[in-house]
Amino acid sequence: MKNYYIDLGSSIIKVYCFEFELKLIEEHSIYFKNDFDAEKGISESNLKELCNYFKELKEKYNLKYDNTHIFVTGIFRNLIQERKQELVRLFNDKFDLHFNIISHGIENYYLAKAMENNYNDKKVLIINMGGKTTELVTFVGTKITDTKNLNLGVADLLNNFDKVNEKYSANTIEEMENFVTKNLNNLELDNDYDCAIFTGGEERFELLTGFNLIENTLFNDNIHKYMLSLEDYIKGTEKVFNDISIDELYKLMPSNPKWMDGARSGAIIPLVLFKMANVKWIIPSNLNWGY
Repeated sequence: MKNYYIDLGSSIIKVYCFEFELKLIEEHSIYFKNDFDAEKGISESNLKELCNYFKELKEKYNLKYDNTHIFVTGIFRNLIQERKQELVRLFNDKFDLHFNIISHGIENYYLAKAMENNYNDKKVLIINMGGKTTELVTFVGTKITDTKNLNLGVADLLNNFDKVNEKYSANTIEEMENFVTKNLNNLELDNDYDCAIFTGGEERFELLTGFNLIENTLFNDNIHKYMLSLEDYIKGTEKVFNDISIDELYKLMPSNPKWMDGARSGAIIPLVLFKMANVKWIIPSNLNWGY
């Protein structure tokens, strides 16, 4: 029997199917932050697009209550209770599906469970970044030693730097780093990490855009094949900001080009965290929280 797991975040909907193994089968971008109001809800146009997309999904994959699990995160947590209840009722009545808005703590728990592994006794920082939130988990070997939830995500950078997605970014990496650093001035991180794993499709992105990836020699989990130095991560980010046009980025992901709207901004929060944690090696990952 096929089961479907849907990650519905602040800007991206990811659809996974599990039969013999878990596979990402499609994704779709909707910018729920646009015209968002905690008391009024998501915008009418975004609600219409959301419903149309789930109508397509339900018909395409025969989604049912007992084979479909929706996990809603990010900006939806900011809705007042009445608006949350309306979305739960809407999905129940219209699609016979459960619109499950999970807490930030539960999201971090799923991330930690998904990333449990033997890291060869390395101290590893897991970074899972979304539109409005970022989750951090620390592993030492196979044990979780720390978790942190940050109320900062890609959408915050897009909202504050409106020139980042011009043909070539007219916002600099330095000014965006300074913004993130100020927002994380109360964050305390250890500075002796061996590496950081950056999740959520980062391996795919770095392969598409030509980051200098080399074989992962830090640990072997048969999942994370590549790593790169902090220096090469910075060089790759500079390339995405200054040398690859936004149209070229869109063409690299024809199935969901809007994903690339967050590509430049999405590099900055991890970059600041890498520097804070004194990370020397970065492991790009296609894993998502819980998967």
